Amino acid sequence: MKLDITLDQYSNIRVFLIMLYHHPCMALKVGIIGLPNVGKSTLFNALTKTRGANASNFPFCTIDPNIGIVEVPDERLDKITEIVKPAKVVPATVEFVDIAGLVKGAHKGEGLGNQFLGAIREMNALCHIVRFFEGNDITHVEGSVDPKRDRETIETELCLSDLQTIENRIDRIGGAARTGDKTRQKEVDVLDKLKAALDNTLFASTVELNEDDDLIRQSLSLLTSKPIIYAANVSEDQMHTLGIDEAREMLGVPEDTEVIVVSAKIEEDLQDLTPEEATEFLEDLAVTSSGLNRLINAAYFTLGYITYFTAGPKEARAWTIHKGDTAPKAAGVIHTDFERGFIRAETIGYDDFIEFGGELGAKEQGKMRSEGKSYVVKDGDVMLFKFNV
Repeated sequence: MKLDITLDQYSNIRVFLIMLYHHPCMALKVGIIGLPNVGKSTLFNALTKTRGANASNFPFCTIDPNIGIVEVPDERLDKITEIVKPAKVVPATVEFVDIAGLVKGAHKGEGLGNQFLGAIREMNALCHIVRFFEGNDITHVEGSVDPKRDRETIETELCLSDLQTIENRIDRIGGAARTGDKTRQKEVDVLDKLKAALDNTLFASTVELNEDDDLIRQSLSLLTSKPIIYAANVSEDQMHTLGIDEAREMLGVPEDTEVIVVSAKIEEDLQDLTPEEATEFLEDLAVTSSGLNRLINAAYFTLGYITYFTAGPKEARAWTIHKGDTAPKAAGVIHTDFERGFIRAETIGYDDFIEFGGELGAKEQGKMRSEGKSYVVKDGDVMLFKFNV
C-alpha cells in the first residue's frame, strides 16, 4: 500500500500505533569542560536560560553534571513559520552538559577525575571553556591566568586518560595478536598508531586512518577523538579588544581551530532582559550578536550536522541529519518506517520556498522536485516524504 502522507497526518493514523521501531531525532551532546572556576557553570546557565547550575567561587561546586536542552537559533525556521503559520514550531536542539572542572592528575582520579572523565566520554563533542578574564574575586586554581597553559593542562589529562584506555586494550588482546589472530593484529596496529600520538600529547583525532581502521578508533570512545570547540571566556572590556586570531594565538592552537570569544557573565545577565532590552544592551556594548548563538551554531555544525525542514499547518519542524545523508536516511530520523518504505521525497529548496511563499507557490513555479533514494539532502531543504507501509 502506498501512502502520500504529511508528518501531521502520520501522528493521527491508527495503524501506526502498532509500530515497534521508533527512531528518535538524533541528539547532539556537547560537554562543557575546563579547569575549575573558568566560567563553565555560568556559561551553562546562560545557554539554558536557567540558574540551575551552581556557579560558586571554589573548585568542584559542580559534582553531578547539569544537563540542558538548547534550541539552535535558525532564522530559516522563523521565516518558514511566518509563511506556514503552524500551530506548533519545533526547532533543532543541542544538549549541553556542564561537567565539573578537571585538574592535574584527573586521569589518576584526582579531584574526582575518573567520574568527570567518564561523563566526558559520553559526549559527541566538547566545548572547552578557557579563562581569559582577570579578577582576584574569582580564584584561579593555578594562581594566574594563562590560556595556553590551562588548555594544555586539560588536554594532557584527556591524552593520559586515553593512553590508559589504549594500553589496557593492548594488554587484553596482545596475546591473541601474537598468536596469529589477524583481526586482533590489525587492531593492535591501529592501537600502536594512536598510542604514538598520545605519547606526544597529540589527540587521537589527528591520526590519519583508513575507513576500516577508523571504525576501530571509534569503537574505543576516546576522549581525544571528539571534535572540540574553544570558548575564550573574556571580561566585558576584552569583548572590545580581543579578536578571534589573538585568542587563537593566546591559546596556542592552529588557525583552523574553532574558537568563540564569549563573556559568560554578560551572556548570563542577558537572560534577565527582554529581547528588546537584550538587543539594546548588546548595542551599548558595541557587540553585534550574542556569543551564545555563535557557540550553539558552532557546536551544531562541528559534527557536520545540517538541517532539513517539514512544514504544515499543524507543525513546522527542523530535523537534524549528517551532511551527506540521503533522502531515505533523512526520512528515517522521523521514523524508521519512513526509511524502510521510502518511495520518494517531494523537495523544495529553502530559498525557493521563501521566494514563492511556501509549498503551493513553489510548486506552481516548478520548484518542487521529486527526489529518489540516491538524493543527498541539502541544508535547508523543505521535504514531504512518500513511502509504503
